[in-house]
Amino acid sequence: MLLIEHNDQTANAVAAALDSSGYESLRCRTARAAMAELKETDILLLNLELPEVDGLSFLAELRLATQAPMLVYSRRQDVGSVVIALQCGADDYMVEPVRPLELLARVKAISRRATAAAPPEQLVQVGDMEVRLVARTVAVGGEYVRLTPREFDVLAVLARNAGQPVSRKDIMHEVWGRSSLAISRTLDVHMTALRTKLGRPNLLVTVRGFGYRLGSSPKR
Repeated sequence: MLLIEHNDQTANAVAAALDSSGYESLRCRTARAAMAELKETDILLLNLELPEVDGLSFLAELRLATQAPMLVYSRRQDVGSVVIALQCGADDYMVEPVRPLELLARVKAISRRATAAAPPEQLVQVGDMEVRLVARTVAVGGEYVRLTPREFDVLAVLARNAGQPVSRKDIMHEVWGRSSLAISRTLDVHMTALRTKLGRPNLLVTVRGFGYRLGSSPKR
């Protein structure tokens, strides 16, 4: 469990409550440190009042990087803040001060929901790139790469057919639901962005006159 909390007193109280119930927690004081620890995280606890970032913007960034359940807490108790936090990706919201018994109950609840709802992960590995289709994350050389939802959708189509060419028409239909000249141009833009962001242009192969392929063709 990853605890993202800058305040030592709050962090110590939360960690003590978690430890007393058998949860192992890792604390990060900053947003940057937290982003480096997401790979092995099953649940995130986030204080929205982090001093160096806008909490809601960081929450949205976390949700793009991981599908792990997230419990957030904040001094803000107005309905608008709660609604926005849930829309940005939080699974639950607590108002500070954090009460240990309530925290544990909420952690257990979101953990149960996640376990019941989570389908098995589908991992596709091509070279040093790992694409997790259920979590919707991609890592290259062990480092997470931030993609837009649509960029990931395009990559996912290719990942599900790794080593096999996929026609432009099939990609467009799976991602956009239709094909047209405008969407074809949009696909080109997304492929350019993927090659740039992933830093592995040789893994995204253009099959001239047909479409694209992720990775090498299987040996016969």
